[in-house]
Amino acid sequence: MDQIAFAPSEAFTLGVELELQLVHPVSFDLAGSADELLAHLADHHMADRVKPEITRAMIEINSSVHEHPVGLQAEMREMRDVVCAAAESVGVAVCGGGTHPFMRWQECAISDTRRFQYLAEMYGYLARQFTVFGQHIHVGVASGDDAITLTRRLSPYVPHLIALSASSPYCEGVDTLFACSRLNAVNSFPLSGHMPETIRDWYGFEAHVSQLYSFGVAESLKDLYWDIRPKPDFGTVELRVCDTPLTVERACQMTAFVQALAVKVMREDAPPDGLWLPYRNNVFQASRFGTQAHYVTPTGDRLRLADHLRATFDQLVPVASELGTTDMLSSLQQDIFKQGNDARWLRNQFQKARSLPSLVQSMTDVFKGGPSLPVPSHRLPERRRIRAHSEPMVDVQALAVPEPSALIPEQLH
Repeated sequence: MDQIAFAPSEAFTLGVELELQLVHPVSFDLAGSADELLAHLADHHMADRVKPEITRAMIEINSSVHEHPVGLQAEMREMRDVVCAAAESVGVAVCGGGTHPFMRWQECAISDTRRFQYLAEMYGYLARQFTVFGQHIHVGVASGDDAITLTRRLSPYVPHLIALSASSPYCEGVDTLFACSRLNAVNSFPLSGHMPETIRDWYGFEAHVSQLYSFGVAESLKDLYWDIRPKPDFGTVELRVCDTPLTVERACQMTAFVQALAVKVMREDAPPDGLWLPYRNNVFQASRFGTQAHYVTPTGDRLRLADHLRATFDQLVPVASELGTTDMLSSLQQDIFKQGNDARWLRNQFQKARSLPSLVQSMTDVFKGGPSLPVPSHRLPERRRIRAHSEPMVDVQALAVPEPSALIPEQLH
């Protein structure tokens, strides 16, 4: 069995990757201009932190390593400004969001790199449909065993991360009825999902990967599209379930949440093995309904995800105080429970404009730090839920449309 070297990192340090959309400034369709943008940035000191992605209407920006999310936020704002200025120079705009609301995957051109061309050849149309946009959060760990422990202990909170970051309700011109439709594209790949439950330490991870290689199922660790995976060359655990938020400020709030959560779970006992039984259903529920999902705990209790999320925020208060991130977590909590996630904001924006291009325009405006929108004076009403084996069934399409009282302008983050 081949050993996999793990480069240790300082525990709970942070790094972020953000996949961003390049759009035409008039039609607001995707614009395959990544090569031109990267060439324009070639001599910039941040050039090595801006990279191509699988199709040419995508770029990825990578942070450096940070101990504190406040420093990360300062860097991410600078990178945003640099990328937006470069994009304007080559005639495109930039935005966040987990999907482009009306792209056609048939028109997405694969980037000219060996890895991406291989993926296009291997996965066919799935590679072009993989024009979706996520935030990957890296958390530093001291060893391979710690990486496996943290991966297992964060796994029950994957639905929370999906619901908090959801920003992909629209895809290919329709409301998908999902808060996060992006993960449906990711889950099409054969090695997606969660780390096998039998892996409990680094030796077990090495043995599993070695078996994948020997069976010809995988050729590198990049073929593992797990929701959370060890990243041995970085010395991190990489969380991959978050949609790209509409602002870098929300991206940094999410990172602060993950850092505090990692500290919390590493101080606690391991979750029971029952965490894996409801895992896929919990992921579906959070992707479909966001914070209004049902959630099954590792001990088998069934409750609203919003209630479990509130309890989790409460448990993170002392940790955030230690880390100096109380303000960031409080802002995230207040925004989510008073105004909703980015998916709710996008639906409300569409209901006002009734135009998907106008919606994308608003996405580009808020990403580059445009004027914020006024805060609603009341809490948004909750939607009815569909319950398994219950009658009567509600109108499913109605769940995708915000209530009339929710259509007033809202503040984004």
